[in-house]
Amino acid sequence: MTVKIATISFLLIVLSLAVSNPSQKLRGNLTKLTAQTENREKKNTMQSILDDSAKVEKLAGDFQFIEGPIWHPDGFLLFSDIPANIIYKFASNQQVEVFRRPSGKANGNTLDKENRLLTAEHENRRVSRTEKDGQLITLADRYEGKRLNSPNDLVVKSDGSIYFTDPSYGVSKEQEELGFYGVYRLAPDGKLTLLVKDLVLPNGIAFSPDEQKLYVNNSEAGYIAVFDVKPDGTVTNEQLFAELKDTSQGGVPDGLKVDVEGNVYSTGPGGVWIFSPEGKLLGKISVPETATNLAWGESDRKTLYITGSTSLYRIRLKMAGVRAGK
Repeated sequence: MTVKIATISFLLIVLSLAVSNPSQKLRGNLTKLTAQTENREKKNTMQSILDDSAKVEKLAGDFQFIEGPIWHPDGFLLFSDIPANIIYKFASNQQVEVFRRPSGKANGNTLDKENRLLTAEHENRRVSRTEKDGQLITLADRYEGKRLNSPNDLVVKSDGSIYFTDPSYGVSKEQEELGFYGVYRLAPDGKLTLLVKDLVLPNGIAFSPDEQKLYVNNSEAGYIAVFDVKPDGTVTNEQLFAELKDTSQGGVPDGLKVDVEGNVYSTGPGGVWIFSPEGKLLGKISVPETATNLAWGESDRKTLYITGSTSLYRIRLKMAGVRAGK
């Protein structure tokens, strides 16, 4: 692997969260964002992403372990509670409702070009699609005749192909059939291609805005890998994009998203780490519990929804995210 060391900036965003009455329907501005910054006039700082006065809200709590948030253009957020075997819906009325139970112990979710829900299901060991009438379709559950491990997260390219990661978080060693943990491309015609098989445990996955780069979180190794995307959709030239290591705080590189300027957002130790397209750390948004994943929300895609291990949060940004499904 060719190694590119990420340059660490001196900017740190510290969020202090006062949490009270964690209820499934809790509302309100519970967090005041305070920013201590240096070099304000330089480009590629958090000032272009986040106002000093920005606030973060805890929207709901008391979940078992939530993941996979995705904003639907009809005006609601979907997210998974893996152990509870439920996909929840956070609706415009600020209430949490059950969207699907059982969910196949769903993990990551995204939308395709037709805004149909795509889900990585741990228990069913598959990537599924929810049709407009609610019917569930299996898109991929085997590679070369062997069952996938435990599909984790997924992203859709503008040509309609689905890229997903397949670590082993949802299965025991005895259940594994493949003998490796892969990153795959599922073409619109249904052909499944193995792209990468040498990451320890691949997890979050995202494209750069121009789709020339593919980012993959290598969770247990503590870094983001980046690949060049070839015209045929396969990848090459694996490099180290950035390391996310801090032994003083819990969390690993997990969920991964990119904004319209190419900045990379990853959950990691202590919260959400934000990197420039060159891999420079711009800052962090602290989360009071282990951050697992994130998604752009609202019609302008400037609200960042964050799943903590047991709670759902959001914070308003100045920067828009890349639209799911392109």
